[in-house]
Amino acid sequence: MSNPDIFAPYERLVEIKILDKKCDVPENNTLLRCFQFLAMDSVSQADLCWNGDCLNCQVWIKNGEKEKGVISCRTTVVEGMEIVRLSAEIELAGINT
Repeated sequence: MSNPDIFAPYERLVEIKILDKKCDVPENNTLLRCFQFLAMDSVSQADLCWNGDCLNCQVWIKNGEKEKGVISCRTTVVEGMEIVRLSAEIELAGINT
């Protein structure tokens, strides 16, 4: 699989849910890179620090019956992950815009 240099090496895409929409994203990558995979322009141009300092990339994942806030630039994607809320800084065409 052809991988641009910005992504961690991956061999396959894994399925996750973002706001009840199924999305295929590259394994072994942070959630923020996965968002960039889905919406390259809007995520690349967003006001994000990419290192965990700004918290602008926070998302909430379903963790059993509860929601857990995580910083997407420091959280590795896991197949089957369910993201139930996104920071306003993250715009994903066709998902939350």
